Amino acid sequence: MINTPITLTIAGSDSGGGAGIQADIKTISATGAYACSVITALTAQNTLGVQAVLAVDADFVKQQLDAVFTDLAIDSVKIGMLNDTHVIKVVADALRRYQPKHIVLDPVMVATSGDKLLQDDALLCMQQVLFPLVDIITPNLPEAAALIGARLPTSTAQMHALLPQLQQLLQRVNANAWLLLKGGHLQDSDQCVDLLTDGNSCHQLSGPRYPTHNTHGTGCSLSAAIASYLAQGDSMLEAVSRAKQYLAQAIKYADQLNIGHGHGPINHFYQQTLTQASR
Repeated sequence: MINTPITLTIAGSDSGGGAGIQADIKTISATGAYACSVITALTAQNTLGVQAVLAVDADFVKQQLDAVFTDLAIDSVKIGMLNDTHVIKVVADALRRYQPKHIVLDPVMVATSGDKLLQDDALLCMQQVLFPLVDIITPNLPEAAALIGARLPTSTAQMHALLPQLQQLLQRVNANAWLLLKGGHLQDSDQCVDLLTDGNSCHQLSGPRYPTHNTHGTGCSLSAAIASYLAQGDSMLEAVSRAKQYLAQAIKYADQLNIGHGHGPINHFYQQTLTQASR
């Protein structure tokens, strides 16, 4: 019997299906691993925006964590939306107890609108109790700027300038962690540039920027894909590179979907779409 690579996603639910738990499960499935989940929050959400959020009690989050970890041989964990300090501490405690091989943290802190999704005490708690446990964090530019109190970068050069402070912040508590600084918010180039560093060397990963409004769930999907590939035995550089390639194709073919009236999702199953179109 072949061992099945298993990836756990710990995140909020998006009722519209484009981001959060739903995007993670689609991504993990599309990239070759088995997906299980722990839900930290419920949202009433669609392609037009978020109408309401209902936090899941920390005790029930713990019950979900215990349920999956005591039964499934989880290889990797992707962490997304964590709504308060109680949930952050419960997640950190479970990670210390069950010690999965790989942990990917997507620090969901700032909404597309610019609104903060984590209060200052929760952000500090995340840095103190989760950063020491992870293998990689994947902030976008607004999140990276919020982490170190910097201005939002507007160029690739300014992205590079952020790295030393971000590395210093992370490596104070975790000398072995990688950092992926995502440049998707930059609009001054036809290339989408991400910076991946382990504190010693920096890899600039570039790919084409595709013109589409259907980019809902990109950050969730990228971090989930990284976790999926890590579960399958890839090195960090391989996992991030393959995840970026997967995401680029899911964005490229996003307009083949007709979902909702606002910012639609990426095409997680673009390969299936292409196969059907070729028949």
